[in-house]
Amino acid sequence: MFIAENGMDYVGNLSLAESLNDTKRISYYKSYLGEVKRTVDEGANLFAYFAWSLVDNFEWRLGYTSRFGIVYIDFNTLERKRYPKMSAHWFQHFLRR
Repeated sequence: MFIAENGMDYVGNLSLAESLNDTKRISYYKSYLGEVKRTVDEGANLFAYFAWSLVDNFEWRLGYTSRFGIVYIDFNTLERKRYPKMSAHWFQHFLRR
């Protein structure tokens, strides 16, 4: 039995619009989860899968300029306003299927 956890980041100071349009992350998850499904079909005992990370957070080497999450956090606002990225909508649809 194993637990899978993975994700990918976008590095750099992207605008909100650029961050929300994270098509590379969607392609990454499609490919990765396709391979996870293949290994399960071949007999792997997958217990759980976690997308790293659900929200943008502080990355030790790159600070707040590396965005891992499927939800954009505006670190310039006091309330840390959140915006679901395209990948969040894709992931939601994926889980419903």
